[in-house]
Amino acid sequence: MDARAPLRTALQSAKLSLMTSRRTFLQTLGVASAAAALPRDLFAGIRNAKLDAVGLQLYTTRSLMAKDVEGTLAIVAGIGYREVEFAGYFNRDPAALRATLDQLKLTSPSCHVGLDAVEGGFDATAAAAKTLGHKWVVVASVPGRFFQTTDSLKELAQRFNAIGKRAKDAGLRYGYHNHNVEFKAVGGTIPLELLLNETDPALVDFEMDVYWVTQGGGDPLALINKFPGRFKLLHAKDASGPPDQKMRDVGSGVIDWKKIFAERKRAGVEHVFVERDDAPDPVASITASYNFLHNLSF
Repeated sequence: MDARAPLRTALQSAKLSLMTSRRTFLQTLGVASAAAALPRDLFAGIRNAKLDAVGLQLYTTRSLMAKDVEGTLAIVAGIGYREVEFAGYFNRDPAALRATLDQLKLTSPSCHVGLDAVEGGFDATAAAAKTLGHKWVVVASVPGRFFQTTDSLKELAQRFNAIGKRAKDAGLRYGYHNHNVEFKAVGGTIPLELLLNETDPALVDFEMDVYWVTQGGGDPLALINKFPGRFKLLHAKDASGPPDQKMRDVGSGVIDWKKIFAERKRAGVEHVFVERDDAPDPVASITASYNFLHNLSF
């Protein structure tokens, strides 16, 4: 036997292994290069998504706004919020308020107003909205008499359509924000669903308050899937477990935000605003909610 045979065999094996490794490396490199050339959206379904921006409904900080509007907005921006939804302008001139927003790199897609502001004072409401860069003017609540009968609810829906037509003609959108009364059956129907069915999607949008839907016995996820494209705006505040279902900072309750936000774009939700009506410490509350949503992947 040739004494050099084992050495030749070992060298041949090493050469074969090197060639195999080189082929594997080149194949892997080719796949990676091809993947890099594909549109990023192709991988959207297999990547953890995050909210594009976290907004704040300023009703949460109303006690601070009443004392110092500009200082409060600076605090909000410093926490990391990029969008705000107004609930009153606290006697500030819209143009001056817009300058403050611009300086703080904040935008305000929407505002809350009363029903009388869009029916009896539409021109002034629309002018302020345009100055501040709002796209939506949202009625936050309506008198309880509208929730007595299906006829009164249908009357409300027609009034919403009329407001929506004026808003559209003015280059704006009209929206309605729910509480829990919209889930107490009237004449065998759920008021919010009646309003959704009786209003024209081309004229009227809705802002879902996830807490009030939950507290009222509704299912937020089922609702946005049943009425895709109708809920353009969303209020995020959490709830403790039943039976109390008290308001909580986002992330400190039982609402499954991952499931809701995973469906938001498909359902047509464009903006998410943190809100807590009863925050004992508004700054601590909005900070906790922002941190949770900013870091949430779904």
